[in-house]
Amino acid sequence: MARRDTATEGGGTAEWRQAEEEYTDEVIGDDTLPEMFEAAARRHTDAVAQRYKGGVYDRSLVAEGVVPRAPRGEYADLSYGGMHNIVTNLAAGFHDLGVEPGDRVGVFADTRMEWAQADFALLATGGIVTTVYTESSPNKVQYLLDDPGATGVVVENETLLERVLAVEDSLDLEFVVLLDEPADPPEREDVLTLGELHERGREAFDRDTYDGWLADREPSDLASLIYTSGTTGKPKGVELTHANLRSNVNQLRRRVGPRPDKTDLPVVDESSVLLSFLPLAHVFERTVGHFFSFATGATVAYAESADTVGEDIKTVQPTTVTSVPRVYERVYDGMREQASGSDVSERIFDWAVGVAREYARTENPGIGLRARRAVADRLVYSTVREQMGGNVEFFVSGGGTLSKDLQELFYGMGLTIAEGYGLTEAAPVVTSNPLEDIRPGTLGPPLVDIDIRLDDTGVGEGVKRRATGEVGELLVRGPNVTDGYWNKPEETEAAFTDDGYFRTGDVVERTTDNYLVFHERRKQILVLSTGKNVAPGPIEEAFATSERVEQVMVIGDERKFISALIVPNVEQARAWAEKRNIDLPADDAALCRDGRVRSWVGEAVEEVNQGFEAEEQIKKFELVPEEWTAENGLLTPSMKKKRRDILDRYEGEVAAIYTEERVPADD
Repeated sequence: MARRDTATEGGGTAEWRQAEEEYTDEVIGDDTLPEMFEAAARRHTDAVAQRYKGGVYDRSLVAEGVVPRAPRGEYADLSYGGMHNIVTNLAAGFHDLGVEPGDRVGVFADTRMEWAQADFALLATGGIVTTVYTESSPNKVQYLLDDPGATGVVVENETLLERVLAVEDSLDLEFVVLLDEPADPPEREDVLTLGELHERGREAFDRDTYDGWLADREPSDLASLIYTSGTTGKPKGVELTHANLRSNVNQLRRRVGPRPDKTDLPVVDESSVLLSFLPLAHVFERTVGHFFSFATGATVAYAESADTVGEDIKTVQPTTVTSVPRVYERVYDGMREQASGSDVSERIFDWAVGVAREYARTENPGIGLRARRAVADRLVYSTVREQMGGNVEFFVSGGGTLSKDLQELFYGMGLTIAEGYGLTEAAPVVTSNPLEDIRPGTLGPPLVDIDIRLDDTGVGEGVKRRATGEVGELLVRGPNVTDGYWNKPEETEAAFTDDGYFRTGDVVERTTDNYLVFHERRKQILVLSTGKNVAPGPIEEAFATSERVEQVMVIGDERKFISALIVPNVEQARAWAEKRNIDLPADDAALCRDGRVRSWVGEAVEEVNQGFEAEEQIKKFELVPEEWTAENGLLTPSMKKKRRDILDRYEGEVAAIYTEERVPADD
């Protein structure tokens, strides 16, 4: 993280901004996505494109001898030349199955190397890739394949195949391709493995024909339908063209690529290694960890799962990791858990955390602070960095708002996090903190060629009071922004202003030098029955580094006061109780009803309340034992809260909070 670049004060004329706007190289272009990959494969034929872990999947490409089997728990490498051969043969195979330009084909699989290969192959044939999250129920699978009129689907394994077959009567599928080798192969001609598809394509492949497919593609062609996470209502299919996605690759290259002016700063280039574990069905990973990474010539290593990132990051030793705020919160929780083995280690950790924050917030650290940080580095920070693989140059955070305190803490430990902002409709990146001038608590300035403005209509007084700059709903226009939603003309029209700006629905603040600060989703602002407007986001973020609170959701819409549903940190609660010889119930649900635990969590709530106005303070809360995850349907695959579903799940707890609408007397 660089210290604040004072050249940006008052007008955004820093040299890096001008360099970013003027920069161009062989990666930046106006070609289509498969042409972009072709060029990268030619430039980096012998370099490592993908790394895949053994013992995770029964890969049909391994069974067919297309790629070697990786040792269990270890990673094997695939070069750009090898990946290119697989992509071209798969493209020929898909074409032989009948995929024509404009056909929609779903991909229903976890993030893995075959997802990436199938994606580029389908795009090369002119197919339109539509995405399905692996957590999807059969009904959701039916919707995500039926809505786009998919003619085929690429499925990970037999388990997910069963979900497709359960609803196939309502679909018009011509084929299903399995990434893994099935234990019990279905006796159907329309179901084949990726390995079999590769062999079919290898026999049918003709170089001139393949080149003709690429030449026939236009940047304006639709490349993908990426369905929104569906935090409210049914997901909408966002139409993204090759030009939309390609322009975002260009914009990212200009910000974090190897510009000549970046003499002492990390960059993403052909020497970079990225760890990929977020859903490729989500646009954040698809663009940043996939299209951008391969255009650059970087190496992409695929984690076994989001749950094994801690183990995989040590093995892969990446230079860059892209993630969402929830994962960084878990990393911090893991650090604290490790330090809770004894009173001494816990005190040292707390002291080191304080030093890290002080260092991050000090413009010019003096000799005393630098000395304390050096000691803390030997005792704590160096171990943390080693657990991150030892080679991470910077992290990227997107897909939600990262706590400023947490970002400062990581920086103070020598782990830089560059936070940004994006959304599916913008392919997705709109802003990001440049490594030249990272400012914790901000989303950074817009990327090149992105035009923004703010609409302050209906913005609440609470938001305006906290802000020091211009505040309003963020409106975005640029080459990366979608033209609309699949088969939803009314929603498309409502999403844009008359002069073509996309309405993001996010309330942000703009500083004098064009950095953005996120405040709240406009739809999530709570309107109390008293007429006060309260943004829940900042309150929830204030718990990010609390050792007592695992997750929190602030509620109070149309009520007299703000309250919260809280998932306590059960492990920390039990550790706290053990040190004090307190006997807690073995059952987590009973623990959440225990008055001593409620008081313990209540102290954390009161601490957070001190930073907010009276109407924003949590007056009551209920503890719930179940962590909110994508698997139980309470988080989206990109780890955003499904607020409506959480409210439905805990209807009884909410009713208990508001049994009496009287505001507690002590407030």
